[in-house]
Amino acid sequence: SSRSFLRRPLLHFAWSPPIMMASACVSRALRKAASAGRARHFASGDLKKTLVHAEHVADGGKMVDFAGYSMPVQYTKADAPHTMSIIDSTKWTRESASLFDVSHMCSIRWTGKDAFDFVERVTTADVKGLGVMRGTLSVIPNEKGGIIDDTMVTKCHSKEHGEHVYQVVNAGCAPKDLKHFEEQLGKFGGDVKMEVLWDSRGLYALQGPKAVAIVEKLAGKDLSKVSFGESLWLNLLGAECLVSRCGYTGEDGVEIFVPEEAAVKLWNALKNMPEVKLAALGARDALRLEAGLCLYGHDIDDTITPIEAGLTWVIGKSRRDPKAKNPFIGAEPILAQIADKSLVKKLRVGLMQPAGPPAREGATIETPEGQHVGVVTSGTMSPILRKNVAIGYVDKPFNKMGTPLQVVVRGRAFPATTVKMPFVPTKYFKA
Repeated sequence: SSRSFLRRPLLHFAWSPPIMMASACVSRALRKAASAGRARHFASGDLKKTLVHAEHVADGGKMVDFAGYSMPVQYTKADAPHTMSIIDSTKWTRESASLFDVSHMCSIRWTGKDAFDFVERVTTADVKGLGVMRGTLSVIPNEKGGIIDDTMVTKCHSKEHGEHVYQVVNAGCAPKDLKHFEEQLGKFGGDVKMEVLWDSRGLYALQGPKAVAIVEKLAGKDLSKVSFGESLWLNLLGAECLVSRCGYTGEDGVEIFVPEEAAVKLWNALKNMPEVKLAALGARDALRLEAGLCLYGHDIDDTITPIEAGLTWVIGKSRRDPKAKNPFIGAEPILAQIADKSLVKKLRVGLMQPAGPPAREGATIETPEGQHVGVVTSGTMSPILRKNVAIGYVDKPFNKMGTPLQVVVRGRAFPATTVKMPFVPTKYFKA
């Protein structure tokens, strides 16, 4: 079957690939190494490889250990067509189209008559309220309301499985996520089947203002009625692919699930389009930060609630009833914070820093008088704005927009101001 790449059940503690999520999770050390041109090469023999690993190497990919996979952080071979700095790669994505390999993330298919109820138990998503072939960003909360992982949840339909849930989680979080799901399945009962799928197919993110037109050309289809967050099946170069209009860069674009036998062919066809350049982890992190998007393990973790993270919107309105028959795990503390804002002591904010070196993760945030009021969780020099931007958590009431603060970098304090995110306007398409 042309959809066999979505049909292979695998052992539950494997890791894997993707739909609208961030390939995110570039560590602070990796970002620093990439920006300094010193990203460390790893012996790839001990690491997992995506289906287009050889293509990355041939195109000059600087390969690093990323969530157990050998992944490119940047393309650096001299005079090669896809060699670009991270700054130029970020700009290219915002102006044309960039191709990312995100085949390392973890996909889960939930089937059975109680599947929707189970996914609503372990995430904050309103699965029943989603339209068919429609997805939403959600979170997997723990009992205290902290975020175990952020996740993409899609109500999918296929000839083989009818309506079901297709979920994607971060590669680095997959082992703990799957363990959590198995524990909850044991408590839940009911007719629910979890299938974990991973390296038997590719997942590619084609991002930027020219991305959708490229897919339209390959598929011979008009996608003008497909909004950001919607998915459909398309025939691309003879292979039936699940295509989602989504991404984690702030740009319009798609993520494509491609069967194993067509993975290299489609990758090469996409990368050879004149509008397309290959892009990697370094640019992806800059893009998501400019878009004000969270990076798990940095901007969100299992001690931060979605309310503190500014992600109240991922809790479907139908999921906010304290007396619901099937409340999501962690509903009590999360819904309490929605009802009583005084319970929220800190909030995620954007910071603009006009001078000095960029404030990186862990930098202290202070008032101009030197009072400690927060900490930076992500920061960089924005390639688009050419200014230092950062995300961090700041104690109330210093989180209010326009509040003058300062960040401490290398022992020196530099002025910063709280600003609204995204730093660079997002371009999500609505039909």
